Amino acid sequence: MKIVSFLPSATEMVFALGLGDRLVGVTHECDYPEGAKTKPVVVRSAIETKGLNPRQIDEAVSRMLKAGQSLYTVDETLLKELAPDLILTQDLCQVCAPSGNEIGRVLNFLPKPPQIVYLTPTCLEEIFDNIRQVGEATSRTAEAIELVQGLQRRVQAVADQARPLSTRPRVFCMEWLSPPYNAGHWMPELVELAGGQDKLARKGRDSVRISWERILDYAPEVFILCPCGFHLEEAVRQARLLTRYPDWRRLPAIQNGRVYAVDASSYFARPGPRIVDGLELMAAMIHPEAFSWSGPATAFRSLTLEELNHADHESLHANG
Repeated sequence: MKIVSFLPSATEMVFALGLGDRLVGVTHECDYPEGAKTKPVVVRSAIETKGLNPRQIDEAVSRMLKAGQSLYTVDETLLKELAPDLILTQDLCQVCAPSGNEIGRVLNFLPKPPQIVYLTPTCLEEIFDNIRQVGEATSRTAEAIELVQGLQRRVQAVADQARPLSTRPRVFCMEWLSPPYNAGHWMPELVELAGGQDKLARKGRDSVRISWERILDYAPEVFILCPCGFHLEEAVRQARLLTRYPDWRRLPAIQNGRVYAVDASSYFARPGPRIVDGLELMAAMIHPEAFSWSGPATAFRSLTLEELNHADHESLHANG
């Protein structure tokens, strides 16, 4: 069986099920595990984001979506040469990967119609369902069940440890920094399981723009910067955008040193096996007195008020 993945999360599932050798094509964003980087790239972004700031990226995406244009390009010639038996894709978020219309076009030119598996999770259990789906489609059902059971045990361990904690801090997960976006889909669930609450989030629904005034009024005690599609280094760099909002210093999270930049691409944005790593990371950020993070040091970084103040001064100097 030859597999092509149109999703970084699906790529991770394929490798987790021991099928890396069957994977013949991936997207330009498939960077985990290391073996994914050696695969032919059949999907690329239609937007050149290099040199664009988050607001410019958001504006470019909005323009293309309003015009009915795809945000991704599929290398149809390469895909035809690869002749996959199975394509793993999604129909959940037009910003995340090729979806419905692109797949329909692909089927028109491929010599042999492949099996298409759509992965469209909106919550943690549906992510686990997707792993089982991939297992069934690739004759790895037993391996998928075993993988899911292990992930579920880890989720339960976090929930059991968080349940008796006396406080549930107000958390805000910021999925885009300019303009501000709240968290959606599985993110609110992760916060709840980890012993927090994000009342600005949309459980099981898309992330949407949110006014800065609502964030100020909510007064989050834990502020998590998780810009979708970016790893830690870029999230830290974008943190200075916070200082451009009025009264940012008055947020309890900033006053108390509870602002974190995270590697969103690895641990939160991709609904694959590492989403449970993300839950464990979330617990360590929300309740450091009860949880510790034993994963990579590049997963998150605590940002001090001094660092943000310095970024604020740099911003004022640059704009002066």
